[in-house]
Amino acid sequence: MSRLESWLSERRTTEVECLVPDISGVARGKILPTSKFLKSQTDNSLRLPESIFSQTVTGEFIDSEVTDPTEPDVILRPDPDTLCVVPWYEDPTAQVINDCVYRDGRPVSIAPRQVLRRVIDLYAAKGWRAIVAPELEFYLCAKNVDPDYPLQPPIGRSGRAETGSQSYGIDAVNEFDPIFEDVYRFCEAQELDVDTLIHEAGRAQCEINFNHADPMSMADQAFMFKRTVRQAAMKHGVYATFMAKPYSQEPGSAMHIHQSVVDIKTGRNLFSDAEGNDTPLFHAHIAGLQKHLSAAMPLIAPNVNSYRRLTRFMSAPINLHWGRENRTTGLRVPESAPDGRRVENRVPGADANPYLVIAASLACGYIGMVNELEPTDPITNSAYRLKFALPRYLPDALNKLKGSDDLSEVLGEEFVTLLMEVKQAEHDAYQQVISAWEREHLLLNV
Repeated sequence: MSRLESWLSERRTTEVECLVPDISGVARGKILPTSKFLKSQTDNSLRLPESIFSQTVTGEFIDSEVTDPTEPDVILRPDPDTLCVVPWYEDPTAQVINDCVYRDGRPVSIAPRQVLRRVIDLYAAKGWRAIVAPELEFYLCAKNVDPDYPLQPPIGRSGRAETGSQSYGIDAVNEFDPIFEDVYRFCEAQELDVDTLIHEAGRAQCEINFNHADPMSMADQAFMFKRTVRQAAMKHGVYATFMAKPYSQEPGSAMHIHQSVVDIKTGRNLFSDAEGNDTPLFHAHIAGLQKHLSAAMPLIAPNVNSYRRLTRFMSAPINLHWGRENRTTGLRVPESAPDGRRVENRVPGADANPYLVIAASLACGYIGMVNELEPTDPITNSAYRLKFALPRYLPDALNKLKGSDDLSEVLGEEFVTLLMEVKQAEHDAYQQVISAWEREHLLLNV
């Protein structure tokens, strides 16, 4: 009996959700009766069209120069390490994240999970292993069934909505205790290694931190966590959103990535020397982030809304300076013991695909390390007083990525081409929408 079969049999599972993260981080896939799922593991019948990876966030398929125009199927390969229950269903249901391969066994290079694996393998070839820990911010909001209306904070246990910032407020988080009790219960059932919960600066904005682990595990957990929070919130008649900037006058939501590099054989943190000082490799990693993150923005700020978050004095970076214990910088080095030395990439938004965020962030650091780049001097005061140095709009970011041969080589040329095609199609669709601002200020005045 296979590992999958024994696990499903022990829990008397009736259905299996086979999940595939697409370019936008949306869970695509199939739901099968357990018997059909097990049969598919012997006859390769668990398949999806390759074109799911050329799908926009709105669900539209694009014509791509990368994907096969005949739309062939790719075969799904369940990763047993991701197999877990779906805790919000009454009937015993399992879920599993899948890799994708072609009929000849080749991995699908444009699949986000494979993009991250490609970067992990580059580290391994150097004798390095990356360690990451995401921090995910999100908003709870009242149900918004008509998108023409702005979002509103939800009603808490007190019967009132928040009216101002409650950063780190304990009682403010407790307003939504029933939701977070379900979040923690669902996470425990799925073995998601979440750590602390805090209230962030926005109204009904919260943050969950994860304990550090290897990049693929962390990406899988962040992917599953987003779905978990949305399901827990909807159970209580509330929405949870990871949109980067859902409110015009509130801070945006980030996905901060803490990252370090250890020696594969010894497990020693390569960012600190024997005396506990920064190593040249650590500085080179930071330098790689400084030099290449702007070009990686379509992966870490992938939507038209993402760029609204990157605003001066709104808890988000506007440039790629680095500093110790400095939350105004794009790259923060937290105070830590030498074996915990790491850099926190504060640029990514919560709306990004976790696999691509981690892949991009590690890719930039990798390029810096292999090329022995030198960072700027760390700054000791506010980075907000310095000039804006990140792309301001999605088209700017796409142009930077198009010109980055280094990132294309590390992430894969086919994937980079496909990503730019998908994001350009999304921006073109966005440009067709006339906003309320335009009707309010231009309709009768110009």
